[in-house]
Amino acid sequence: MSTVYPYPTLIGKIDVAVRQAGIDGKPLHLSLISQQDRVVAFHQVERDDWVEGFLEIEVSAPTDELADGPWAGVVCVAVLTEGATNTRVVTRLQRGRNDKRWHGEVRIRRSEHLARAVLNVSFVGSHGGVDGRIIGVCDTPWVVDFLARTTTRQSEMEIVEADFRDGPQEWLRPFKDAPWLIDATGDMPTVLLNTSFEGLTGLLKGARGPLEKATAGLVAAQIATEAWSTMFHSALGELEQNEDGTPQLPGGWRESVLRLMLPDVLPGLPIADALAEACSRRKEGHGWAELQPRIQFAASRRAQIPKNLTSATRSVSRAQEGATR
Repeated sequence: MSTVYPYPTLIGKIDVAVRQAGIDGKPLHLSLISQQDRVVAFHQVERDDWVEGFLEIEVSAPTDELADGPWAGVVCVAVLTEGATNTRVVTRLQRGRNDKRWHGEVRIRRSEHLARAVLNVSFVGSHGGVDGRIIGVCDTPWVVDFLARTTTRQSEMEIVEADFRDGPQEWLRPFKDAPWLIDATGDMPTVLLNTSFEGLTGLLKGARGPLEKATAGLVAAQIATEAWSTMFHSALGELEQNEDGTPQLPGGWRESVLRLMLPDVLPGLPIADALAEACSRRKEGHGWAELQPRIQFAASRRAQIPKNLTSATRSVSRAQEGATR
């Protein structure tokens, strides 16, 4: 949930961009740095033997608010953490005399990481005679993925194969004709793939040839679209509120989903305002129906539906051209 501090904090937006990344002195291709998803995929093809990597980051913050605020000795730090290895690396960022942005290089030792780290940026200063006050954090942290080879942000999600028709889970039997279901009620959202649906798991796991692969990609994107939409509605429906009725961002995957989708659902609004607006529309009904196309758009964008649909269309066209020759 969002943290409430007993002292003034920054209201303006703090944004982080990774301008360059590399391993062992060699820059990564820009395709491995996704500004949209805020993910760095630290892999080159068939290589996991690198020793040290780096991220060159740039931070923008409300400079006027910082200058006029009641804080002293303000510094900007990047914090890279990974819970699986209990790693925490803090890097102080620098700001030029006439520069409105903070810059710095975060060093990453491969031996200290297992799978996925989170990069946050915080502004820290003194207030009321107390040092080390956190007065602001970035709106959306970056994910540094040491396993993925693509820059697709994977929310924590489990994929489970189950026989909806004859399997041991009786609650699935009424859905025997459904190819998949999305369960977003627990601590980890789950995609249930129906193994009794002919050809589904075989297509997703063993597609061969350009046409089959394009079809599998399109099906996977459709599943992902439904998953994003279901997770968004689930996250929005389980919010807690402050005493004044202001909705609080939840923790875990629900917060990640809301932070990623709200800018597309209600563009132009800060996260807190977009959350309050979405909650108000959902509760009162007024304007809620008008948001559904935006939610569908946001979900399809996260699932990369346009890209996969284009690939499938091109594959079909090539196959037809080959058949007519």
